[in-house]
Amino acid sequence: MPASTPRRNDTTSSEAGSVLEEFVDALPLLDHHCHGVVRTDLDRAGFESLASESDWPAPLGQTHLDSQAGITIRAICAPLLDLPRHIDAAAYLRRREELGTDEVNRRLLRATGIRTYFVETGYRGNEVLTPQEIADVAGAEARTVIRLERIAEELAGTGVNANSFIRSYTEALAAAAADAVAVKSIIAYRYGLDFDPSRPSPRETAAAAAEWLHDCEQRGSIRLDHPVLLRAVLWAGVDLGKPIQFHVGYGDSDIVMHRCDPTKMTGFLQATRGSGVQVMLLHCYPFQREAGYLAHVYPHVWLDTGAAISYTGPNSLAVVRESLEVAPFGKVLFSTDAFGLPELYLCGARLWRRALGRLLKEWLSSDWLSPADAQRYAANIASGNACLAYGLEEP
Repeated sequence: MPASTPRRNDTTSSEAGSVLEEFVDALPLLDHHCHGVVRTDLDRAGFESLASESDWPAPLGQTHLDSQAGITIRAICAPLLDLPRHIDAAAYLRRREELGTDEVNRRLLRATGIRTYFVETGYRGNEVLTPQEIADVAGAEARTVIRLERIAEELAGTGVNANSFIRSYTEALAAAAADAVAVKSIIAYRYGLDFDPSRPSPRETAAAAAEWLHDCEQRGSIRLDHPVLLRAVLWAGVDLGKPIQFHVGYGDSDIVMHRCDPTKMTGFLQATRGSGVQVMLLHCYPFQREAGYLAHVYPHVWLDTGAAISYTGPNSLAVVRESLEVAPFGKVLFSTDAFGLPELYLCGARLWRRALGRLLKEWLSSDWLSPADAQRYAANIASGNACLAYGLEEP
C-alpha cells in the first residue's frame, strides 16, 4: 500500500494558529496613506457623509449606515465609546455627541495600534487635523504626503506666467515636499489612468498652462484638470525622486471606474521602471488583482487595499485574499485611507488584522508555510515593507 501523507498534529496546528492571530493583533502598524480627522462635532448628516464615498445623501427613508461600513463601525467602535456592540446608529451618534469630537478622536485613534501615519494633506485640509495634531492625539508619529495637483492649484492663484509655469511649479513642489515622505497623484480623478505616459515638451506645457489659467479665470475656480498639465506635474513628481502614490479604483463620484484600472497606466510604469522612483497603488478595489499583477512584474510597484477594507467590512477578507494572489508578499502595504472619521482608522486597522490573521492561519493550518514565515510576512506588511519602500528605518 502507498505510504500515507504526513499530517500536522491538529492540536499543534490550532495552537500555532491562535498564537499567529494574537501576533497579528499586536503588530504596530504603519499607515502609509491616510488623511486628517475632523476637528469639529458632527451632526448625523455630516457623519453619514463621511461614512460613505457617495456625494449625495441616502435615498429617502434610507441611511448610509445600513452598509458594510455602518455595521462595522457599530460593532468595532461602539465598545470604545462605552456602548454595547451593534448598538443602533441613533444611540451611537448620541454617545458620540456626548463625548465630543476630541475625546472620540483620542479613544479611537489610540486603539488602532497605528504607530506611524503618512498623512496626505491636499484634500479639505482646513477641515481636519494636521499631521502633527494627529500624531499628538494618537500618541504616534506622523509624516506628510504632498498632493501634486494641489501645489499647481495653489500656484495658479499667484498670477504665475504660463511660460514659466513648470519651472515655478518645480520650485514650489520642491519647497512643499522638502520634509514630505512622498507625493500623491489624483490623475485617476482628474482624467483617468489611461493617460498618455510620455513627458510633455516645454512648449506643450506652456501652451497647456496658458489654456488652463485662462479657463480658471473664466470659470472663477481653480481645479487642475488639463490632461497635459496633469502629465507635466506628474513627471515633475518623478523628477523629485520621492515615492509617488496613485489613487486607484474605488472613490467618490468624480471617478469613472473603468478608467481607474491600474493596468491602464502600464506605459507609465514601463517608462519609470529605471527612474528609482517607487510607485504606490492605493486602495485598488475592485482592481486588487490587477494591482497585484503589476506589483509582481514591475520592481518599483507596490499596492495596498486601503479604503476598500473599511467599506467592505466583514467581506474584506476576500479583498485581502485577492490582493495576495500573485503579488509578492514584500510588495504589499497597509493603509486605511481614512478621512474625517476616526472610526475609519480603527475599522481599517481591525479589519486588516482580522483578514490577514485568518488568511495566514489558514495557510499555516494547511501546512503551506511555517509559523516563522507567517509572522515575518505579517510584520512586513504591517510596517516593514513600507519602511523599505519609503527608505525609512523600522518604526
